[in-house]
Amino acid sequence: MAKSDLSLPDSPVPGLIPTLNKTGWMTESLDLYSTRFAQYAGSVEGEVLDMGCAYGIATLAALDNGARVLACDMEPRHLEILLNRVPDEQREKIRTAPAILPDVNFTPESFAAILAARVLHFLDGDAIGTTIEKMHSWLTPGGQLFLIADSPYTGPWAKYSDRYEQRKAAGNPWPGMVDDYVSLLPGDIDPEGHPSFINPLDPDLLERECRAVGFDIIDAGFLAGSTKWSTGREHAGVIAQKASSQ
Repeated sequence: MAKSDLSLPDSPVPGLIPTLNKTGWMTESLDLYSTRFAQYAGSVEGEVLDMGCAYGIATLAALDNGARVLACDMEPRHLEILLNRVPDEQREKIRTAPAILPDVNFTPESFAAILAARVLHFLDGDAIGTTIEKMHSWLTPGGQLFLIADSPYTGPWAKYSDRYEQRKAAGNPWPGMVDDYVSLLPGDIDPEGHPSFINPLDPDLLERECRAVGFDIIDAGFLAGSTKWSTGREHAGVIAQKASSQ
């Protein structure tokens, strides 16, 4: 990648930066739970994982707090841009690696904390369960998990929010699943490369999946987005903890 390519792309939406692989956007400011990750990451001795880091807004904040970070993303170009943004004096505290959920594997008990911000809604239910189970194994005892996903009340799929609520009330385990995501894109957007489905989540679903693999829940709730149109329910989040060794 040429030096001229190592800057953030221009954005048509204030508060959001488009990804290079058409999978979505990176927020220009941290949500509450990502902020808490960055703070927690700086308080622990072990390395932390930022999974689906995009251009590294949370990674950079964690580094500023003194953390050691492994930053992963499915798009290698994002990682190149991220490294270009890291100050020279912090370079020894960051590693990067391309990785795709749920396929990636790490050594058990490798990380003191894990963040996956605005990633899980690109996975189906089985893949979400597999991912959270893997993350539980990757954490050291007492380590914390920070998950943030897009909710049913944001994006072009918000038009289906009533359907989501009806499905949830009927007991559907993944009530936000939208199988025709491409049809929701504006007519001037090329659908090539965009995800075929989207699986927006709410705090109850995230908490359920974390409890299912043995996490204790610290906090869960809706989170505000980073645009001027935020309603406070753009994202769903959970902070969970792996039990300490007995």
